[in-house]
Amino acid sequence: MDAQGIETPPNHAVSAQDQAVRNRTAPNRMAPNGMAPGPTAPRNSLATAALTLGVISLCTSVVFIGGLLSVIGLILGIAALTAAERTGAGRGKAVTAVVTSSLAIVVSGLVAVFMVWYANKTQECYQPDSFQQYTQCVRAHLNGD
Repeated sequence: MDAQGIETPPNHAVSAQDQAVRNRTAPNRMAPNGMAPGPTAPRNSLATAALTLGVISLCTSVVFIGGLLSVIGLILGIAALTAAERTGAGRGKAVTAVVTSSLAIVVSGLVAVFMVWYANKTQECYQPDSFQQYTQCVRAHLNGD
């Protein structure tokens, strides 16, 4: 009996065409050596990690955690670029990781500069009695009054 429950004669010869159809429709089978059949494209997991860190750091670059992640993503992205030159895999991901990490570093730097400027400009307002008094003080200092 075969897989469909149809009984076949014991000396039934399977044609090459039938065997090819069975191989194509069969679920993923492992080759006798335990490897997956067919050629597989090389992967650059370093580029994937760098891209993930680059995107996350760009999304969180308004907080200082994004700045730290972007530095790690940039280092991994540069390493992934050198690996992509050797293997030819993951070049696009590596370039995207370097770009997003670089943008995240720039955004984090701008946020840090803004925070220092804001703290310097409004340092006299940090001991208010109420939040309303604090907002009035900040408005007065930012407007130059």
